[in-house]
Amino acid sequence: MAKVLPFKAIRPGEGMGDKIPALPYDVYNEKEARAAVQGKPDSFLNIDRPETFFEEGHDMYAPEVYAKANEVFRSMIADGRFITEAKKCYYVYELTMDGRVQTGIVAASSIDDYANGVIKKHENTREEKEQDRIRHVDALSAQTGPIFLAYRSDKTIDSVVEKSKAKDALYDITTEDNIRHRAFIIDDDDDIATLEDAFAKINQIYIADGHHRAASAVKVGFKRREAHPDFDGTEEFNYFLSVLFPHDQLMIMDYNRVVKDLNGLTADELTYKLKDICNLVMASDKEIKPSKKGEFSMYLDGKWYLYAIPEEKIPANDPVKALDVSMLQDYVLNPLLGILDPRTDDRIDFVGGIRGLKELVKRCNEDCKVAFAMYPTQITELFDVADAGLLMPPKSTWFEPKLRSGFFIHEIER
Repeated sequence: MAKVLPFKAIRPGEGMGDKIPALPYDVYNEKEARAAVQGKPDSFLNIDRPETFFEEGHDMYAPEVYAKANEVFRSMIADGRFITEAKKCYYVYELTMDGRVQTGIVAASSIDDYANGVIKKHENTREEKEQDRIRHVDALSAQTGPIFLAYRSDKTIDSVVEKSKAKDALYDITTEDNIRHRAFIIDDDDDIATLEDAFAKINQIYIADGHHRAASAVKVGFKRREAHPDFDGTEEFNYFLSVLFPHDQLMIMDYNRVVKDLNGLTADELTYKLKDICNLVMASDKEIKPSKKGEFSMYLDGKWYLYAIPEEKIPANDPVKALDVSMLQDYVLNPLLGILDPRTDDRIDFVGGIRGLKELVKRCNEDCKVAFAMYPTQITELFDVADAGLLMPPKSTWFEPKLRSGFFIHEIER
């Protein structure tokens, strides 16, 4: 059973709902982050990427950088740009992209559920990436980046959400990427009790996006337990900031591949060798996007090819090997192009589907020789991998739209 609780959120004060929220810290490199905060003193990115207050070249992991994040955060609370909720509540966070709506519950999820496998992961984390957010959470004594979680849809939760969305919104903004964000409060005691009980009946919750943020928040929680040996489990450091979405509202986009050379092959040799592996469905001068599982398209020498992996080659009873990204790796990238480990090989790069197929053409005109467009991993495939206790290959899923940081913050005890 999952422990998903209400909490006293720190959130934007009146008139700040369209000024504070920002894209997650890790979608920017340092140069982009510096540009993004220019002229935006209220943007949460100033807190998420505090190295932007220092000169270029300053160690972004230095103690004074994290101290600056806390200084700015506390000043925004002091001057009312952030307010703190008077009681523990749940919140509804709705995102609309291209007319498609997904609605999640903002809540505090249990670090024990993460440790015990009730909250399941599908990818590994890297220690060096965790350390940055550990220091950030530690310095602020607050979790600022929501973890994107998914659960199998539940009618009871849906009913409370719909009831809450009938109220006036706390925030209703449309960001520069044309995503509409609305937030609502769930402060009725009966509704709060209903949600807590409904989540307690759910046995599996899945990390959709934010594995490093989750691991960092959990490690800080256990660190705080060591500092408070008399903890009783009610302290806020036993929980981490999350937004939980029903599975049937989520969209995973394709995560495509580009390769810088053909591993000594000519274009004709590569297409010839592909005939022994998969079926050529069609070739065209125009873009071709895969339309079903087992299909991938290839852009090579100005031409598009659509291939289908024969059904008998799709592995059964192995949810990782059966992923489209795994089959491309095992049947094409490894044996033909010599990409043995996509995590470490600098000959391969990954392009999120939000950029479209034109980005693949652009890359092939710049620094790559061949591109592969994938059919998106399905949310049920993610569940199957996590339920089996397995891990996906890198860059298997691209979720859109991205949650904004700064709408809701979860403060923990020092």
